[in-house]
Amino acid sequence: MKKNIAIIMGGYSSEVNVSLKSGNVVYNNISKRKYNTYKVHILKNNWFVIDDDNQKYPINKHDFSVVINNKKINFDCVFNAIHGHPGENGTILAYFDLINLKHTSAPFYQMALSFNKRDCLSVVKQYGIKTATSYYLDKNNDINVDEIIEKVGLPCFVKPNNAGSSFGISKVKNSEEMIPAIKKAFKEDSELLIEAFLDGPEITVGVLEYKGVIKVLPMTEIVTENDFFDYEAKYLGKSQEITPARISEETHKKLEKTAKHIYQILKMKGFTRAEYILVNNEPYFLEINTVPGLTSESLIPQQAAAAGINLEDLFHNAIEMALNN
Repeated sequence: MKKNIAIIMGGYSSEVNVSLKSGNVVYNNISKRKYNTYKVHILKNNWFVIDDDNQKYPINKHDFSVVINNKKINFDCVFNAIHGHPGENGTILAYFDLINLKHTSAPFYQMALSFNKRDCLSVVKQYGIKTATSYYLDKNNDINVDEIIEKVGLPCFVKPNNAGSSFGISKVKNSEEMIPAIKKAFKEDSELLIEAFLDGPEITVGVLEYKGVIKVLPMTEIVTENDFFDYEAKYLGKSQEITPARISEETHKKLEKTAKHIYQILKMKGFTRAEYILVNNEPYFLEINTVPGLTSESLIPQQAAAAGINLEDLFHNAIEMALNN
């Protein structure tokens, strides 16, 4: 019998539209001959299955089932395509664990840890992973611009601690830009991470569990028209994404080893995409995305293609890994 697969998409954060795009790409690239697939929108006020005719069927939150044409459908596995809250920070995955429903992501604690940039950096640093100098700020803290600049220097980056798709991030070049950047970031999160600028090429590295083995995908070099790899650069064509990255074999080996090590340190499962800056050919870790974008513009599909893995194989593998877990 064909397994029933729920592809969850949407979410409660600013990334909702990106997630809906990712979820639709997943839905369109999973074989309907092999699986029964269902698009499940997880939105703040409503959870529902939506069919190809845009008919909506409410999800029963007691057991994550749905009734379609008087038939109750229980799912065998959830494909997680929710960027941000509640998919990438582990919230909904804790619920799936409680009802014993398999999913394509890492365990909920690992997802929560890696989504919190501060906590993730503090863990990997203990294993000798290089990171940028950083300063933490919470919404109720006093803001001392001079103290921040003394710690991280200029230019620097102001980031929401728990957010993705570059929402709320600013590159600050002088002291006058600091307060507006902080206010912008606080619209996304109550915790901020302010990081020193690292001067070097940005490389993004996809790592996943493929056929039971941790696989590092071909790396992508980001060359952006903008000041940094912001939302426009990511989704509106304002960047050049070069796969494989133009780096030496020696640097490639260092990055591959670091990327694999971080995947293991954080006890990851499924897809991840981590960002690095190369400073004098040494990789500095910025952050890891545990539900990376899966749209046609996204990097993981590009990197998988460069490795000879098409989208159907990529998504079927995620489901099989989850079902066998």
